[in-house]
Amino acid sequence: MDAREQTLRTAHRLADDWLASLDTRHVPAVATVGEMADRLGPVLPDGPTEPAEVVELLATAGSPGVVASPSGRFFGMVIGGTHPAALGADWLVSAWDQNAGLDVLGPTVAAAEQVAGRWLLDLLGLPAGAAVGFPTGATMSNWSCLAAARDEVLRRAGWDVAADGLTGAPAIRVLVGAEVHESVLFALSYLGLGRPERVAADGEGRIDPAALSAALAGRSGVPTVVVLQAGNVHSGAFDPFPEAIAAAHAAGAWVHVDGAFGLLAAASPRLAHLTAGMADADSWTTDAHKTLNVPYDCGITIVRDPDALNRALGKHGDYLIRSGTGDPTDRTPEFSRRARGVPVWAVLRSLGRDGVGQLVEQLHSVARTVVDGLATVPGAQVLNDVVYTQVCFTLGPDARTEAVGRRLMADGTAWVSGSRWRGRAVLRVSVSNWSTTADDVRRTIASLAEAVAAVDASAPQECGVPAGR
Repeated sequence: MDAREQTLRTAHRLADDWLASLDTRHVPAVATVGEMADRLGPVLPDGPTEPAEVVELLATAGSPGVVASPSGRFFGMVIGGTHPAALGADWLVSAWDQNAGLDVLGPTVAAAEQVAGRWLLDLLGLPAGAAVGFPTGATMSNWSCLAAARDEVLRRAGWDVAADGLTGAPAIRVLVGAEVHESVLFALSYLGLGRPERVAADGEGRIDPAALSAALAGRSGVPTVVVLQAGNVHSGAFDPFPEAIAAAHAAGAWVHVDGAFGLLAAASPRLAHLTAGMADADSWTTDAHKTLNVPYDCGITIVRDPDALNRALGKHGDYLIRSGTGDPTDRTPEFSRRARGVPVWAVLRSLGRDGVGQLVEQLHSVARTVVDGLATVPGAQVLNDVVYTQVCFTLGPDARTEAVGRRLMADGTAWVSGSRWRGRAVLRVSVSNWSTTADDVRRTIASLAEAVAAVDASAPQECGVPAGR
């Protein structure tokens, strides 16, 4: 066989081995970046190496430094696994090697992204004529939507950003909830909009519509953007969309919804109430590697007014072979890019409408199972109302919670990482993987209970709890 066939067969065998190991392997990596750099070779060889040998080296030498994030016991950040249909489609995307910037450079992948976009709008109950783009992730999706928002609110005020830049432009007010996600703050910074004004939120992190109305009062005519949340990163809570959007639109503001992992709740008959009124916004963000379980990286940008997105992101060049009806490059920041929307098409086609709803409901059900398991762990206290896929809990004093978190990660059975919320150290379980089972939860809770017992036995005074608790 030739080098390409041998290399691909090697890669397939090693990928199968990796996926088969997920049930038993240590979830966090067991090697550092420095150790892995030494294993992968600090010196560039003078001569060539066979491609299959390179792939074998990467997989075998690199294994200790690979996090088992596709495992059903990875509950860190908000990181989904990869659905089989999405993984297979992503392998084809690499093999096809299409440039997804222009229709003419990849009619099949462009069509797959168009279809996926229409299906998403239908599933989520969003306007059928909205523009859909596939940038790298939630940060760049937020950036894309907020770029359209920035340019549009200034256009309404008589200012052309594309022609005149931001110097001398009318000031833009950006209002966000007190628990806005960092990706929104990054996007605003990238766009030259600076720090937003924070509006009070309730105990679950939901923006207070009365406080929003008060902040908007008396500032009619000022270019304004309001950012709401579908899924708080700690509590999973959803902002009260009907009241907040009505208040924002009454003040002439553009409303953007950051729904990195929560937007898909709209696809579930049982959970769609969380997103009631969300469709009245002007733009929406989600991240397909989270709830939808496609491979990294794939954000989804949705903007009600396609012209607003095109004015902000549209590209020009005499050498470009344009379709005449709008190309993918006009809906994402990049000229050239990977066909990220193809795995989205694949997972939607594989699951169907009912399957997507069932996937979302399954993630929520697992989160509730985690809550039930925590009730058996000494000192565990769930701090949030588990309406979606996030579970935030403490184990008493901060020192005890943090010590247990360290023990749990060192054990390696599961990844449950720490954070701070409401001024307290917390451990956060984010249920995002299609493959997580009740047994995964059982093993995770058992590991947590062992970590608690070990911490209490080894350093009770340090953790501020009586011995044997």
